[in-house]
Amino acid sequence: MGRLAGPDRWAGRHGAGGRVRVLFWGTPRFALPTLDAVAEAGHEIVGVVTRPDRPRGRGRRTSPSPMRRFAEGRGYRVLAPEAPHGEGFEAAIRGLKPEVSVVVAYGRILKRRILDVPPRGSLNLHASLLPALRGAAPVNWAIARGHAETGVTVMRMVEAMDAGPVLAREAVAIGPRDTAAGLSRELAGLGAGLMAETLGRMEAGPVVERQQDHTAATYAPRVDRAAARVGWGRGGRELANLIRGMDDVPGAWTLLRGAPVKVFSPGFVAEKGDVRKGRGVGEGSAAMDVREAGGCPPGEIVAADPRRGILVAVGDGLLRIGEVQPPGKRRMESAAWVRGAGPRAGDRFE
Repeated sequence: MGRLAGPDRWAGRHGAGGRVRVLFWGTPRFALPTLDAVAEAGHEIVGVVTRPDRPRGRGRRTSPSPMRRFAEGRGYRVLAPEAPHGEGFEAAIRGLKPEVSVVVAYGRILKRRILDVPPRGSLNLHASLLPALRGAAPVNWAIARGHAETGVTVMRMVEAMDAGPVLAREAVAIGPRDTAAGLSRELAGLGAGLMAETLGRMEAGPVVERQQDHTAATYAPRVDRAAARVGWGRGGRELANLIRGMDDVPGAWTLLRGAPVKVFSPGFVAEKGDVRKGRGVGEGSAAMDVREAGGCPPGEIVAADPRRGILVAVGDGLLRIGEVQPPGKRRMESAAWVRGAGPRAGDRFE
């Protein structure tokens, strides 16, 4: 991934100040680097709040969140309330005497009384360049919508979703092969450093807080199965963005012979004019098959090669699918699927 800190990296690099008592909130793996970075910067973690144990994985066994496992392994006090409010919970976090709350992908809306418990308020790390992509799935939608860049933002929390004033943010370019999973890992590390620096700057002196332009806000709703369904009539680049944006969870999916198949690792191959001329579509027998594909309906598999994988007709040409996950199977290269009991040229995804 080619990375570039853009002009939004206005927070600067400042030396850390003193030790801050931090109440940390987070649930998924995305939050783990920030907890570590804040602690390594010398700040005191007085407690960690995470979501309660839930059924997870294919077996749906009840298990703790990634944050709970991580925090308990480091000896932090962990709170996992069913709802992050009420007199009992508020008394518990007041008793920890935090100076500031740091919230990273906790997964619940916090009420004003809870946000105001620490005298320095509550800061949130959000995986976009606010006010763009407010909401639950900013990384997925940054890729799926074809954005050229995204980033991380540290903001002061208010009761409205992702609408508080910005203390710092940093931009990165989105590469043509980036996936939501890979980009999330990178942004988690980038944001961890930015949050630790912001806490240091708060100790060193006042930090400028810039109000967001609410008229420019866009939204990134939670990704569900319907959003990840592939519509093959769309353009190849648009579909490639969608597939990369849904990788690896929930996974872009389609139907073959009525059974769901997840698709990954797209590579746009050719537009319709090039297909008719046999350009840019490989060599040998696969290329001969593709040259006849100009009139294929969207979703039809026009080449199923045991070495190169599968090419699918889309709204404006062809799309190569590099990896698949057939029902009940592990994720695999599409060529391996073809060599097994996979599809053949002429089959059609729906």
